[in-house]
Amino acid sequence: MKNFGKLLLASTGAIALCGAAQAADLPAYTKAPPAPDALAAPASCTNVPDFITTNCALAYYGITVYGTIDMGGGYETHGTPFNQNIITGVEELVQKNSNKALWLLTPGGLSQSNIGIKGNEAIAPGLNFIFDLNFGFDPYSMTAANGPKSLLDNNGVPLSAQSSNADSSRAGQFYNAVGYAGLSSPTYGTLTIGRQNSLELDGVNAYDPMGGSYAFSVIGWQGTAVGGGDTEDARVSTAVKYRLNVGDNLFRVSGMAQLGGYDQNNATQGEYGAGIGKDFNFGAAGSLALDAIFTYDKGAVKSTALAAGSAAFLAAPNTLGATVSDDTSGMILAKYTYQKLKVYGGYEYISFANPNSPLTTGFTDIAGIPVLLGNISQSGFVNNEHLQIMWTGARYAFTDTLDAGIAYYHYDQNSFGKTFCNNNSASTCSGTLDAVSLNVDWQFAKKFDAYAGFMYSQVHNGLANGYLFTNNFAPTVGLRFRF
Repeated sequence: MKNFGKLLLASTGAIALCGAAQAADLPAYTKAPPAPDALAAPASCTNVPDFITTNCALAYYGITVYGTIDMGGGYETHGTPFNQNIITGVEELVQKNSNKALWLLTPGGLSQSNIGIKGNEAIAPGLNFIFDLNFGFDPYSMTAANGPKSLLDNNGVPLSAQSSNADSSRAGQFYNAVGYAGLSSPTYGTLTIGRQNSLELDGVNAYDPMGGSYAFSVIGWQGTAVGGGDTEDARVSTAVKYRLNVGDNLFRVSGMAQLGGYDQNNATQGEYGAGIGKDFNFGAAGSLALDAIFTYDKGAVKSTALAAGSAAFLAAPNTLGATVSDDTSGMILAKYTYQKLKVYGGYEYISFANPNSPLTTGFTDIAGIPVLLGNISQSGFVNNEHLQIMWTGARYAFTDTLDAGIAYYHYDQNSFGKTFCNNNSASTCSGTLDAVSLNVDWQFAKKFDAYAGFMYSQVHNGLANGYLFTNNFAPTVGLRFRF
C-alpha cells in the first residue's frame, strides 16, 4: 500500500500539468464518498499517511485523481467459480450456470474498483470546462473489467463446467467506465461529449436502495434495467448528453443521443434518451424526488457465448454470438426522505422487437471480439417481448457512519413465442424473477467502510429455462477504500 500511495502521488504531480476536470459518473453506493467540510474543499495530500488516514484529495492545479478499491468474500449455495474478466468476479445473482456451493473471492460488492482523473476549471464567469476519465478493474487479478471477454472464456464450455460470466458495457476499454469532456453552467446547464452513462444507469444509481451494488442489487448486478433492455447499452462511447435545472427547483430535464454506431465502440446503431424530474420539499414532513426516463435503442446487441459442441463454436471458437433487437423502455423513479429514513421505488417497462433494419454483415463487438453474421439472431421475437422490472426498499441511517438497507426486486416477462406458454420449456415462455437483499455499511474511517449482507434470488418458468438450479443465496462481506 505504501508503494501504491507513492505511485499515486507521483502520477498526480505529473498529470496536474495537463488541464482541469469534474464529476465522476460511476455506479455509486447510497452512502456518499467521504465528504469534505461543507465550506472548503479537502486539502491536497502531501504524504502517504495523510492519504490513507484523512480525507485529503489527490488534487492539484484543478485536477483530481480518484478511485475505489473494493474487496471481499462470500458464500453461494449455487455458485460458479471466480472469473477475472467478468466485472463482478462472481455470480451473486442466480444464472443458468449457477451450480454448487462455493466459498468465493468477491470483488466489487458495493462498487466497481476503479481509478480515474477528473476536473472542473472555470474558463469564463459562470462557465466551467469539465472532464472525467475512469477505468474499472478487478482488484484480485488486476485485469480490466470485461464482460464480453468473460463470455469468450466460456465459449464451448458446458454449463456445469463454466466459470462466472455475463455480458457488460465494460469491455476492457481504457475508459470502460466513462471518458467525456464538456461545459457546465449553473444557468444554461451541462453539455458533455464522449463515453457516458445511460440515463437509466444514472437513474438506478440515484433511486436503488442498494445503489446499484453488485452483491446486493439485481439491477446493479444485471444490466438489463440500466441498458434499456441490454446491458451493453448501459454506457455509450460517443454520446452527447445535456442536463438542465429549470428555474429555482422548478424541474430538471436531460437528453442523450449517440453519434455513430458499432464502429465507434457502441453496442447499438443508435441510442436516444430523455428524462424529466422534480424534487418536492414538504418541510418537517420530508421530501420527495421523482424522475421519468424514456430510451430507444436501435439495433441493440446482447452478446452470448457459443454453445458447447455447436457448429458455430467448432467453426470459429474465438467469436461470439449475439441477439440484435430494437428496444424501447420507460422508467419511473421515486425516493422519499424523512429524517434518517429513505424509501425507494422504481418501475421500468421494456419492449424488445426484431430490428427494423436487420444486419447484413457481421461486426466487431465493443470488446474487439468478432461476431459473425451467421451467429446473430435477429428474428427471435415472433411477438414483442415485454419485460417489467420493479423494485422497492429503504435505508436507515443509525448514525452518520452506520446505515442499513433492505430491498425487493421483481421481473415479469410475457410469453412472446409462437404459442403461449407459462412453464420453463422455452425462454420465450412467461416467467418471473424475484430477489430480496439486506446489507449494513459502516464507515469506520474517513476513506474506509466495511459492509456485510446477502442477496437471495430465484427464477420461475420462462426466466428459468435451461437453468441448472433456480435459486441462489449469496451472503457477502467486504472492505472498501475510496480516495
